[in-house]
Amino acid sequence: MGGNFTGKFDIDYMRSATLRWLVLIATVLIVVIIGVQLFWLNKVYSFEAKTFNTNVVKSIRGLYEDLDIPDTPYNHLQDMIEHPTDDYFLFRLNGPVSKESLLFYLKQEFNDFDVLTDAYVALYDARQNAYIHHTYIPSAGGRYAQESTKLNLYKKGYDYALLYFPHRSKYILLQMKFWFVSSYILLMVLIGLAVSLFYFYRQKFLTEIQKDFVNNFTHEFKTPLAVMKISADVLLQDKIVNQPERLKQYATIIQNQTAHLQSQVERLLQIAASDRKELPIEKIKVPVKELIEQAVAKVQPLIEDRKAQLEINLRDETQDELLADRTHLELAVVNLLENALKYSPNPHIVLTTGKEDSNIFISVKDNGIGIEKKFHKNVFKKFYRVPTGDVHNVKGFGLGLNFVKRIIDAHHGSIKINSLPGIGTEFKLLLPATLN
Repeated sequence: MGGNFTGKFDIDYMRSATLRWLVLIATVLIVVIIGVQLFWLNKVYSFEAKTFNTNVVKSIRGLYEDLDIPDTPYNHLQDMIEHPTDDYFLFRLNGPVSKESLLFYLKQEFNDFDVLTDAYVALYDARQNAYIHHTYIPSAGGRYAQESTKLNLYKKGYDYALLYFPHRSKYILLQMKFWFVSSYILLMVLIGLAVSLFYFYRQKFLTEIQKDFVNNFTHEFKTPLAVMKISADVLLQDKIVNQPERLKQYATIIQNQTAHLQSQVERLLQIAASDRKELPIEKIKVPVKELIEQAVAKVQPLIEDRKAQLEINLRDETQDELLADRTHLELAVVNLLENALKYSPNPHIVLTTGKEDSNIFISVKDNGIGIEKKFHKNVFKKFYRVPTGDVHNVKGFGLGLNFVKRIIDAHHGSIKINSLPGIGTEFKLLLPATLN
């Protein structure tokens, strides 16, 4: 949790700060551009709708001229035309009008003023208070199919002609085709830029993570190899056979360094495998007591080498079992014990099992350097190592706790951390208990 990755994520954050701001600014600009584009689309729709209404009014005025309907001071055009809803227009008729003449001139005026959508035309008789004729005028090119519809009835004290445009909104939207196509292209370009920028940012971040990892990997392996080379040179000296204590000392050094390198390589391979697919969990019934005993046995040489004090408190119920993958769960406990040994100058470790709600917990508590609360959320991240102040002799890649978290997640459990700087740290694994 310490060593050469000290403050690693803070450094990565500083390196990527400019790019983060660029991503944020680009995102805001994209949102603003989309907002402005939607605003203008709404303005264009309003303009096209107003143009359509104006063209209809012009067509009606032309119709008045064609039918020789007088426009006297008492019959101003704005008083003779009503627009009760978006799709309906009605205009007053002074006296009887030939249905055939009305339709003929109306089609002509629609073509002249580019009202190129379908419409229903109805003649209202004030005496009968009903429509006496209604006809469907198809659009140019037969763009829309005729549909059965019931025309709204507007009761008036005078005769009028009704115009109903059933596909008015579709027609206006069709007139905006250029705007929609250009907006779609712009949107796709913006999305492409956003995806590219995000991909570039992600790749840059991963590249820096890999670079730092390679640097640390080189450093971590360089020192043990150098020590092993020196020890091997000593063992090759002729006089070493006459110094059994020294021979044993350097042979032990090589053995320990080899074990350390082997452990690191195995851990790297485990993490690499877990990246490609889910952990291969094979659950069986595992007695908690046996699990703890086997995990402790694996770290016993380290415990003796560090002259550590290990206190084990197991629940009295020896029948406690977990439905778990024995190998992976044992490895999780071993990792926690190794961490407790690493980060405690004079290790005193308390390993406890118990039951909490419907879970069985395994707790590993040490008297080590502790972890500040601000680092708790990062300790399970891959390659992350907590700053350890003046402690520089602890080796590792920041992979152990990440692997522990993966194992516990695969068992649908949880892991809690409780730590105080200078006092110690407790990791508690919570796992579903097997129902007896």
